[in-house]
Amino acid sequence: MAVVAVACGANSEDAQPAQTISPNPTATAISPDPGFSATATPATEPALTEDGLLAEIGPNERALASALIGQGWQTDFTRFAVDLHVRNISSGGVPRDGIGSIDAPRFAPVSDAPDYMRPEEPVIVLNVNGDVRGYQLSIMTQHEIVNDVVGGEPVTVTFCPLCNTSLVFPRTLPDGTVLEFGVSGFLQNSDLIMYDRQTETLWQQITGTGLIGTHAAVQLDFLPVSITSWTDFSTTFPDGQILLRPSDTERHSVTGRPLSCNYDRPPYAGYDSIDSSPFLFAGPLDGRLLPMERVASVTMGELDVAYPYSFLTEQPVINDVVGETPVTVFFDNGTESAFTLRSGNFSKSGSTTLFERTVDGKELIFDLVDGVITDRETGTTWNKFGAALEGELAGTQLEPVVHAAHFWFAWAAFKPDTEIRATTDSLTFGLTEIVSPG
Repeated sequence: MAVVAVACGANSEDAQPAQTISPNPTATAISPDPGFSATATPATEPALTEDGLLAEIGPNERALASALIGQGWQTDFTRFAVDLHVRNISSGGVPRDGIGSIDAPRFAPVSDAPDYMRPEEPVIVLNVNGDVRGYQLSIMTQHEIVNDVVGGEPVTVTFCPLCNTSLVFPRTLPDGTVLEFGVSGFLQNSDLIMYDRQTETLWQQITGTGLIGTHAAVQLDFLPVSITSWTDFSTTFPDGQILLRPSDTERHSVTGRPLSCNYDRPPYAGYDSIDSSPFLFAGPLDGRLLPMERVASVTMGELDVAYPYSFLTEQPVINDVVGETPVTVFFDNGTESAFTLRSGNFSKSGSTTLFERTVDGKELIFDLVDGVITDRETGTTWNKFGAALEGELAGTQLEPVVHAAHFWFAWAAFKPDTEIRATTDSLTFGLTEIVSPG
């Protein structure tokens, strides 16, 4: 097991330089009063309720509840989601809010962006009601959560560095309650566990599911987002806004500690090397792909599908059908990773966008010729954000599909029945049609 050393940790009143992650053989799972450990009594087959909760709290759940109560958590420990694997929960090496969420984000218009933006810097692109905002992964890596209001809608923007997972959720529940999220300090399968400050419910980032507490088994909605380079974001969305780094005077809304970090020196150097191993992950690995392979992952209905980046690098435009939905995936290799190499230089990762490819009842098939995306049916040209630029369908916008770029080990841990779609020398999985670069 490992402890994550984070640049904006809570153990200092001043922002510290970013650190890489380093093994710590003495680290344990959650361990206060009386403690929860891997030796907890195995649970029997759980009895379920109709709303996805455990009907009976077992010894593992009681041990975890006791540990968290000892840490001062005021969560409703009578409610546990049925798919929570209690024995997989571990400490991320920091206390609650030890990684400081940004709760009052500031933005600059793209036309007046700060000069520290790098051309290929990765940016989360979020569009709500025409309000387009970018959230740099250099900032998200240090803070993991931004609570924002975009297009009039309260949202939470999240990034889990250990799983490479960028996801955005509405913060308003069906009953009208608006939640504010923070970093709990806990992980499951290396993935960020969030908590809401209204009820102290614990939430899984990858699945958007309430794990323990008032909102256990509640499912947050996902908003479609993509990752792109700063150059592509600023060119495509000239009226958009870009997140500003917290200033030296800004402090966290709960802890009062400084928010500002060294954003030019991100943590986790070398972590996304294809030969690396995931940290704080004790579960079995799905050997169909290397653990740190990036995948464009999507869930539609009951079907989970993953497109390996190693495949998309060779086939940057594909046409597929997921369930009953025709989709297209566009890959662009012009985006940096959120992680530096151990040399300090930024590595390249590429990025994806994913859309439904039916327009006015007609399925389109897309090709990439000389770097230009066109559809065969009308010859219209498109950009990677699914906007038709020139031709018969000019002005049309493809419907985005919720997806993310996870490390394979993390996605497979939560979605073990995933179908891998690829055809390469080493992998052969089903695709409706592969379109080779022109």
